Amino acid sequence: MRNNITRRRFLNTTTVAGTCISMPQLLLGQKSSKETIIGEGKHRFEVQHDWAKLPDKYSWQTTHNVAVDAEGLLYVIHEGHANKKDHPSIFVFDQKGKFVRAFGERFQGGGHGIEVRKEGTEEFLYVCSYQQVKSFAKLTLKGETVWENYAPMESGVYRRDEDKVRVKRWGRDAFMPTNFAFLDDGGFLLADGYGSFCIHRYDKDANWISKFGGPGKGEGTFNTPHGIWIDRRPGRVPQIVVCDRAHHSLQYFTMDGKYIETLKGYGLPANIDSWKDLLLIPELHARVTLLNDKNEVVAKLGEDVERVTKKVKGVRNDSKKWLPGKFIHPHDACFDKDGNIFVAEWVSTGRVSRLRRLN
Repeated sequence: MRNNITRRRFLNTTTVAGTCISMPQLLLGQKSSKETIIGEGKHRFEVQHDWAKLPDKYSWQTTHNVAVDAEGLLYVIHEGHANKKDHPSIFVFDQKGKFVRAFGERFQGGGHGIEVRKEGTEEFLYVCSYQQVKSFAKLTLKGETVWENYAPMESGVYRRDEDKVRVKRWGRDAFMPTNFAFLDDGGFLLADGYGSFCIHRYDKDANWISKFGGPGKGEGTFNTPHGIWIDRRPGRVPQIVVCDRAHHSLQYFTMDGKYIETLKGYGLPANIDSWKDLLLIPELHARVTLLNDKNEVVAKLGEDVERVTKKVKGVRNDSKKWLPGKFIHPHDACFDKDGNIFVAEWVSTGRVSRLRRLN
């Protein structure tokens, strides 16, 4: 395990290339009145919806991203309400879903991306926020700030004072960061997924170095580069992978940001994670997709695309319309060290599900 390269659970990953092959997701039914099994073959999971339970004094508002540390603690960031200044935006749960602690009040109203990284012998959280917050920060696992930065004005893509003005303003000259990817040299990449559509490169001290991407029709440019990942799966040359969400595709780049190829066939892909030879793609269009080392689809977990996107109105805001073993809008997902999966959904009440690996 490399000291400076970890994401959600410190697992090795590599390059993605190839073509997605459609395969139906199988709902195997219930072993008991409380157990729902999804998936097939080697990729079967018991679904535990609403696994992470908040204390009564707190409430979810659009759960966004999840990350797991080496101890197995799960960190969940939600958007939060901007007018609730004393309400945390980050919540921590143990391996049984029991609440441990909360912090991050200053990200309220804009909480979005969260990742865990090991640097030497210590782990840190990297957090980014959009809306009126417009910042990215490095925190300890207890929530103390190491540093916090704002729009990289030296990149030349942002409106005047974008690094100083804390108001909700959208556009390609706005700074609205969505997630991180970590580099071998201790630096990192930051996706400005809702703002400039650029991917920014920083050194290990959070100094801006360069950028690539920007708005366009694909093949090196983006329409909402929401998630980002360094794919280091065994036997592959590391490459940068970007979820080009509104183009419904994944784009691949060399480590210096040169475009390689595009994989199509996704439904608003939001983020990426990996475990062993598997690549994990949460899609806002109601499913979580698993790819093998040849980038063939081996499972479409919790798929409910037709019902959620076309047949039933108002599903996102009405939990009475949610079905066991089915997803609404997966916004992020991550593996733990045992291959279990945690899914955060973009629903107004928030929801975090645990998929317990069965084989």
